[in-house]
Amino acid sequence: MADTQTELLVGGMTCASCSARVEKKLGKLTGVTAAVNYATGKALVIHPVDVDLADLVAAVESAGYSAEPAVPPVVGGSPDGATLSDEREDEHTRALWRRLVLAVGLTIPVVFVSMVPAAQPHGWPWLVLALTTPVVTWCAWPFHRAAAVNLRHGATTMDTLVSGGVLAAYLWSVWMLLAHGEHGHFYFETAAAITTFLLLGRFLEARAKRRSGAALRALLDLGAKDVSVLRAGVESRIPIAQLRVGDLFVVRPGERVATDGVVLEGASAVDASLLTGESVPVEVVVGDEVTGATVNTSGRLVVRADRVGADTQLAQMARLVEAAQSGKATVQRLADRVSGIFVPVVIGLALITLLGWLLTGHDVESAFVAAVAVLVIACPCALGLATPTALMVGTGRGAQLGILIKGPQVLESTRAVDTVVLDKTGTVTTGRMTVLDVVAAEGESTYRVLALAGAVEAASEHPIARAVAQAAGDRLAPVTDFRNHEGRGVSGRVDGLDVRVGRADFLADADADAGLGPARLPATLVAAAEAAQAQGRTPVWVAWEGAVRGVVVVADGLKPTSARAVALLRGLGLRPILLTGDNAKAAVAVARAAGIPDVDVRADVLPAGKVEAVAELQRQGRVVAMVGDGVNDAAALAQADLGIAIGTGSDVAIEASDLTLVRGDLLAAVDAIRLSRATLATIKGNLFWAFAYNVAAIPLAAFGLLTPMIAGAAMAFSSVFVVTNSLRLRRFRPVDRG
Repeated sequence: MADTQTELLVGGMTCASCSARVEKKLGKLTGVTAAVNYATGKALVIHPVDVDLADLVAAVESAGYSAEPAVPPVVGGSPDGATLSDEREDEHTRALWRRLVLAVGLTIPVVFVSMVPAAQPHGWPWLVLALTTPVVTWCAWPFHRAAAVNLRHGATTMDTLVSGGVLAAYLWSVWMLLAHGEHGHFYFETAAAITTFLLLGRFLEARAKRRSGAALRALLDLGAKDVSVLRAGVESRIPIAQLRVGDLFVVRPGERVATDGVVLEGASAVDASLLTGESVPVEVVVGDEVTGATVNTSGRLVVRADRVGADTQLAQMARLVEAAQSGKATVQRLADRVSGIFVPVVIGLALITLLGWLLTGHDVESAFVAAVAVLVIACPCALGLATPTALMVGTGRGAQLGILIKGPQVLESTRAVDTVVLDKTGTVTTGRMTVLDVVAAEGESTYRVLALAGAVEAASEHPIARAVAQAAGDRLAPVTDFRNHEGRGVSGRVDGLDVRVGRADFLADADADAGLGPARLPATLVAAAEAAQAQGRTPVWVAWEGAVRGVVVVADGLKPTSARAVALLRGLGLRPILLTGDNAKAAVAVARAAGIPDVDVRADVLPAGKVEAVAELQRQGRVVAMVGDGVNDAAALAQADLGIAIGTGSDVAIEASDLTLVRGDLLAAVDAIRLSRATLATIKGNLFWAFAYNVAAIPLAAFGLLTPMIAGAAMAFSSVFVVTNSLRLRRFRPVDRG
């Protein structure tokens, strides 16, 4: 039976062990697998079609949490400007702030009175009790409630540790006050300070998590909110949701393009920097495609809507980013498993600490303080936040730069990659023919050769013809008596001259027709043509009035950034290999221009051969990344350990890849690998801090070297450190394109 996918919004999770419990509950359903992300509060569930939403929600609720279908990303923002999950996050943050403000206001005098003897009036413990009680009850209520819910379902989480530590310190102090009056040893300040520090940590964590998802929200907000449509010749303003495929809409200077479409009227420069990271505006004319959310910088455009709503490129980008943020890397799954068993282990360690101190002759108070410190210091918050926060920030920053990472496993793939296979056409080269040189016969000008050739070629649809016509410019003389000589060339009359453009044998035949014979190809032009062919380029011969007058050299030109990108890939420790279906001469010429040695060129390779070429490298022990853009690259992208699709290419290639580059140049591939490695390095740093912190701190607390108050502060700020460290990825900068 086919599987389907459902995304749930899970409420009530407070730590990584919560997400592990929800995963476990969902996994008990037949055929169901789930990835629950504590940082995003979402569960990505893959399940058979006969398992419906009610079954999934019931499973989550049986673990003590709430669940409902997640609202898909809305391009342009929701009508009221925020999604349901955004509103809940904001309300959660505001609630934490209210509790934190009261906790700070009451804890400061509690600590001051408790620790400064000169500030202690008669009966001061009762005053401190009165001030502490609201802190450990109302302010700490989120911890107590979560602990109670989990205990009711037979589970323990970090809230169990926090609630247990706070209540233990408070109840001990109340008992001491009732039993010994003012002469007891009290820990009211410890209970109040632990609560305040942990609330501060939770508040800062909530704010930072909101910021870490800001890239996705910013991406969605790029979309236009309304649009000027042309219907029956009348222009009217409507909400973007009412736009339909086939509608014509107007984009004035300074406005955003409402959706993906084709320009029907006008010419302008479109700024796509917010969507692709490319800083230079792109010129568009009639017939060119434009992408929704890009900005029209100059002229008025009339555009036909081709894709709307969820089908637009912006919406697809948002889905990819959200899917990547919802997934889990292998390292995160390890951290979640550790968090799942960590809490009961810590409770056991706290009991061992208590018994150990008592059995070694220490008093009950010292044993109690050490045990509470162990409970508080060991909370594995940082462990649960280490991976998802870095993943959220990294993938969000990638989206801002036009780099779409399909899932967290992609990050781990980039770590091991040592070879990059580059498709030639459309990846290293522009994918379209361009004029590289014009050579004129003695007595002729290159300008005249190109102008006459371009005038005739303008009537042809052949890619080489279009390249020659484009190079000749806009003001071309009209052509009459145009004829297309299939596979050989074209001819026509321009300014009263009989012009022929095409292969050498076609022009030689023209000389023979004029009674001049085929040997009339000038030696200088023959040499130029042979030099061009040796470099894998195509010579186009030009003749008029029965004489050969010049050669136009055409080739699929190297992209301006390709050579620099290849050098940077080498700098990252990668070996670039050029793979193409073109002939060896053309392939070697492009490789040399890009800085790739001849030995790393694979030419005359069919689509099936591309898969075999990647597989052969893998059999040699290499970990291969493949960069391509065409339909014929899709299988090789899927075969590679890491598939990178140029986003200007085909949908099939993009679907088969792990990484999609919205920009169509190789420097984006360099940025993608750099960003992936930076994100993975941040995850590793976070995990090291979280593990090292707990491993080092628990023994210190057990041996009485940390007070519960210091333990609470350290635990709270370890989580803040991890999230803040992840936010550094927002400062990731792409390579200079100058």
